[in-house]
Amino acid sequence: MKVLMFGRGVVAVAYGWALERAGHEIEFYVRPGRAAKYATTVDLELLDARRRLRGRRVTEKWPVRYRESLEPDHDFDLIVVSVQHYSFAQAVSFLAPRVGKATVLVFNNLWVEPSAAVDALPANQVAWGFPGAGGGFGDDGVLRAALQPVTFFGTLGAPPTEREQAVRTAFRQAGFRTRESTDFRGWLMIHFIQNAGLHTQSLQLGSLAALAGKPRHVREAILATRELLPLAEARGVDLRRHRSDVLPFTAPIWLAAPVLSWLFGHFPPVRTVMEAHANPDELRAVCRDTLAEARRLGVSVPRLEAAEPYFAAGNDI
Repeated sequence: MKVLMFGRGVVAVAYGWALERAGHEIEFYVRPGRAAKYATTVDLELLDARRRLRGRRVTEKWPVRYRESLEPDHDFDLIVVSVQHYSFAQAVSFLAPRVGKATVLVFNNLWVEPSAAVDALPANQVAWGFPGAGGGFGDDGVLRAALQPVTFFGTLGAPPTEREQAVRTAFRQAGFRTRESTDFRGWLMIHFIQNAGLHTQSLQLGSLAALAGKPRHVREAILATRELLPLAEARGVDLRRHRSDVLPFTAPIWLAAPVLSWLFGHFPPVRTVMEAHANPDELRAVCRDTLAEARRLGVSVPRLEAAEPYFAAGNDI
């Protein structure tokens, strides 16, 4: 399969590397002028947990190929879009006249209605997924990230099409287990509010990594997320269809807080993601947009509101 990774972000590079190792042809689309600024190789320090629970260390210089233009008659089979949720509309606007015959895999957070977000794309060429990888580029340009064993896929109600099945097959060929949701709209919204709850504390502490070994702050993050669950319901999400996803936030707090605190600090794949994350603007935007929607719908979220000084626009605490 010929795959275009849209952008050169953390997820695009980590999954591009894994897909290429499985025999797929990978290129990166970058904005005009960016290719000359990037090196022809990417320095990788990955913790690859696809086959080992605690992960396998990978350190290498990976040769990559860039392109700064995309014509409608291209021959890519798959375009993977993984951008910040606030950049997604711009990505769709660029891709809409340039999709060609490719399947577009939406592979990132969304807070707007998913069907509306991709309205400009051919409906029968869109697939939905979410990465299990995370990390960040350091000041030295090195990508430090972890590849989790599971990648998430889903649909907005209908069974997966032949195109969507082909995408899942490509990821399984690359060694990933796939988890399926028939209500991916609800899954995305729950994931978004989980992030907002977590970041009420990570922004206060100064980083995601600072949550490790701090059960009191993890407890507050869980309670903040619990307060946000009615917001998902107010947007039409049936939480009964996502019991396993909300369990860490509905389980007894005396059990959930120590367990999550330990995972954050001692389970290498999770710890790597938290230590390497390098985009606080993303965390602030998630919280701002969640709070704006709660206020619009009249849902009480006191813990998120109390954390507003840490993510208010123009505030870089």
